Amino acid sequence: MERPLGLSSAEAARRLATDGANVLPRLARPSALRALVRQFTHLLALLLWTAAALALLAGTPALAIAIVVVIVLNALFAFWQEHRADRSAERLRDLLPTETRVRRDGLQRIVDAAELVRGDVVLLRLGDRIAADMVLRDAHALTVDESMVTGESEAVPHESGQLLRAGTFVVQGDAEAEVTATGGQTTLAAINTLARSAIRPTSPLTQQLNRVVRVVAVIAVATGVGLGLAGLGIGLRPAEAFLFGVGVAVALVPEGLLPTVTLSLARGAQTMANNQALVRRLDAVETLGATTFICTDKTGTLTQNQMSVVEVWTPRGVVGVEGSGYGPTATITGPAEATALLGAVATAAVNCVTGRAVLRDDQWRPEGGPLDAALTALAHRSGWTEDLHQVVRRLPYTAERMMSSALIAGRLSTLGAPESVFTRCLDVPESAHRELARMTAAGQRVMAVAGREYPTGSAAKPLTGADESGLVLWGLLGLEDPPRPDVHEALVACREAEIRVIMVTGDHPNTAAAIARQVGLLGPDGTVLGPGLPDSDAELGALLDHPDGAVVARVTPADKLRITHVLQARGHVVAMTGDGVNDAPALREADVGVAMGLSGSDVAREAADLVLLDDHFGTIVAAIRLGRATFANARRFLTYHLTDNVAELAPFAVWALTGGQFPLAIGVLQVLALDIGTDLLPAIALGVEPPSKRVMQGAARTRNLVDRALLGRAFGLLGPVEAVVSLAGFAAVLLAGGWSWGETAGPGLLAAASGTAFATIAVAQMANAFVCRSETVPVWRLRFGGNRALLAAVAAEVALLVGFLGIPFVSALLGGDWPPPAAWVFPLLAALLLVLADAALKQLRGTRRRRARSGLLSA
Repeated sequence: MERPLGLSSAEAARRLATDGANVLPRLARPSALRALVRQFTHLLALLLWTAAALALLAGTPALAIAIVVVIVLNALFAFWQEHRADRSAERLRDLLPTETRVRRDGLQRIVDAAELVRGDVVLLRLGDRIAADMVLRDAHALTVDESMVTGESEAVPHESGQLLRAGTFVVQGDAEAEVTATGGQTTLAAINTLARSAIRPTSPLTQQLNRVVRVVAVIAVATGVGLGLAGLGIGLRPAEAFLFGVGVAVALVPEGLLPTVTLSLARGAQTMANNQALVRRLDAVETLGATTFICTDKTGTLTQNQMSVVEVWTPRGVVGVEGSGYGPTATITGPAEATALLGAVATAAVNCVTGRAVLRDDQWRPEGGPLDAALTALAHRSGWTEDLHQVVRRLPYTAERMMSSALIAGRLSTLGAPESVFTRCLDVPESAHRELARMTAAGQRVMAVAGREYPTGSAAKPLTGADESGLVLWGLLGLEDPPRPDVHEALVACREAEIRVIMVTGDHPNTAAAIARQVGLLGPDGTVLGPGLPDSDAELGALLDHPDGAVVARVTPADKLRITHVLQARGHVVAMTGDGVNDAPALREADVGVAMGLSGSDVAREAADLVLLDDHFGTIVAAIRLGRATFANARRFLTYHLTDNVAELAPFAVWALTGGQFPLAIGVLQVLALDIGTDLLPAIALGVEPPSKRVMQGAARTRNLVDRALLGRAFGLLGPVEAVVSLAGFAAVLLAGGWSWGETAGPGLLAAASGTAFATIAVAQMANAFVCRSETVPVWRLRFGGNRALLAAVAAEVALLVGFLGIPFVSALLGGDWPPPAAWVFPLLAALLLVLADAALKQLRGTRRRRARSGLLSA
């Protein structure tokens, strides 16, 4: 069969100019105005608008204005965050352009999928995304996953003459096809609108946060109703009591909490993208932080993915190959009888793969996998040149067979795992077994090459597995892929973080174990499994969950899926890496699916939660570190928010419980001013707190955003300290001015006392912002300038406090004057007591943890 030469470059350029780029038409984004209006019209906003209208009708315009300010600030903040997230998503999508192999001008080339045109001859192989509609011209055992288009999960076999649709994936075999439609003319374009309108389920983190907000909202509404009724009991008119209750409820709802959390997660995802880790789902940021077990591939993840054939065993001796990169120049040493066979062995091997090493920009580069490029380089070094017009029949590689075959010029060549190829051979010399053991023990990846003559009259028939029999072993190829230099450091970080790491690879057990020991993944007592796994899940789990590490070799996709489930059943949060089509089920089932961005298939990238743009194991560890930091930041600003709410609620509770005998220390407008002035900016700053040096020391303590420890700290200690000192300062100013219990304080005295309570809470929150930077370390042990955003936020908070109390018309509106000079002792006292109380709590909890740890060790 004559291979088509493909289009000329000039004709491809002409068709690209005529038909346009091969990209799906982008749906028009919702207008910015519509997005902004939506922030003003959701349920909470509508409730607040109603409250503002009622306040205005009741003759309290100040309260109405304050509520409107809350609505506007919340809407603008949420709109800005949403717009920023959209822009980030667009940028992240651009980080992974799709490339396609085509034949142009008679040569195989890699082009951006957007440059495909009608008539292009596309070369498809295992793992490729089909980037346009095309008709098959020459298919070899081709099977396609069409679930994106049809919804059917079962892969579909295809033969020559059939149509392939854009957006589907090659899951087995290889083929050549001619493009028939691109861009907006493809089948995928017709369903693009439906695909893009799909709504992802709410993430566990968002569900947790929603529960927190609902609980706080219920408390706020119940408090508002209760205090409104209490107001009726002490003589307020019904309208005044109603508005008072509404104002309290509005003031106590943390309106900015959800946008703050989302912003923190979005920033974490963006930081990961800047560090070569593309987060495809925002909630994966949180899950990454909770990871306790990493199942990592070897090639390209722990190693440099720069393969080269360093030696070749033949039945007549061993040939050494010393060369750099994928170029054709190398030094070849060995017996003359062996070197004479090198060309035949290398040619047979390279005929069994579809990728190549090509000269581009004066440098030899891989087009396809590094194994294919290394075999091409070996073939070039032994004098091989590719003939584009050879008659070829292929039997592609599958995970079950672990080999591939090709028929060229009456000769069948087979390349694959030695144990698979050996079983198809008529005879395997004992020297081949010895050399295989020696090569794998040295950490080399070994491929076997075999073949036989094929009857000329059978050349037109498709190859089957039955043809891969009666083979003669021609050689063994020893390939080296050196470990990445900083993998050892990343593995040390995992051990410190109590994250177990195992290697899950398709390589030979000896090769995998040698590399694992080189990088420090496998200890003296570690487990080496494969091929095949124990039948018992309990036994398998115990072998994998070993403190000295484990290696699972010759793994199948079904093995990966089973390993994921077994580890999850033992309570682990599992991150599974993968790059192949058949890895997709395990990537979806894992808590965090991690795909390779450079060497991975499109199918794997679509199934993953995290894509490594550099295929680097260290990037996984860095992403986990950022995930832990992001989750810790969410707990920081939640503690900060809830502490303030306790201090704001206490004056209303005391006023109601005393039947109005003790004056109201702060009013609704002051509460809103505190929320705007003390909560918003520091909370945002806490959300961008840099990762602590301790974030990877020890296991992740909790996956719960709000737990007993957080509530106990906010509601049981920090909040009460703020509340008690602020009420004490309020009472001290009243008593110093001559007030007696049950009396009505004069306006000037009440304003000065209220200003003192307001200032006490505000200053205490400044201290609280620094206290909340850590759940375990006292504030004086934290680097003061470690969070510059927080310093700026607190400085803005100081300016707002001065403005709220020192600008006459603002202080008159809020109802609190500048405190008397002596009264400033209470804000300072509140800040000091807050810091000391928090340090004492951290010390107590640290002592309990150490005792619990020592008790476990002694047991």
